[in-house]
Amino acid sequence: MNTPHILTTFEESLQILRNDALMMGSLTDRNLANARRGLFERDEDWCNTVIADDEEIDDLEVLIDQNGIDLMLRFSPMASDLRTVVSTMKLSMNLERTADQAVNIARRGRRLLAKPEIPETSELAPTFEMAETMLKDAIRAYADADIELARSLKDRDRRLDALNRDFAERITLRMSHDVGNIPGYIDLIFISRFLERIGDQAKNIGEDTIYAVSAEETRHSNRGPSPVEP
Repeated sequence: MNTPHILTTFEESLQILRNDALMMGSLTDRNLANARRGLFERDEDWCNTVIADDEEIDDLEVLIDQNGIDLMLRFSPMASDLRTVVSTMKLSMNLERTADQAVNIARRGRRLLAKPEIPETSELAPTFEMAETMLKDAIRAYADADIELARSLKDRDRRLDALNRDFAERITLRMSHDVGNIPGYIDLIFISRFLERIGDQAKNIGEDTIYAVSAEETRHSNRGPSPVEP
């Protein structure tokens, strides 16, 4: 992934592509943090910021997709070079989906602000923390070509899935005892589900990073990585 290429212009184009992807990662991470602030601090301004900033992330995804295709057409990269370009384009797709989930959280957060505060909102903190950490680590694994960090995301995604299930079960049970808060409880369940999906995106980034660096295919196997020839 870091081997110098004989064509300097290819290296320059690839670095621009990666820089745009890392910028997109930084903006997505910031949007998720702002969504968390809007929810837990009950601040509509942060929620609105998340929604407004999503357009910049969408624009970056389009740019990365266009530049990635152009790079492949101009240079016809092979082996690890091709995997790097493709993984970068897939990274931008997963980041765009993550940013969409942050927008969904912000919108649900605004709905919750229109109601009296629900104490159970604070119970989402562990789920939020795990999703945010997974996103940060997925981006770092890509940036540093860190296979071991990328591998860790699969098991962590399972733990995030379990947190989501446990939260949904607890809140569903409480609905029967507090029917007046059912609309708010539904919003909380959706937010937990959005966070679980962010974990899925982080795991996908990790799997694509592993493939880009080592040509190991881990996306469709629960029995461990299956080596593929570069």
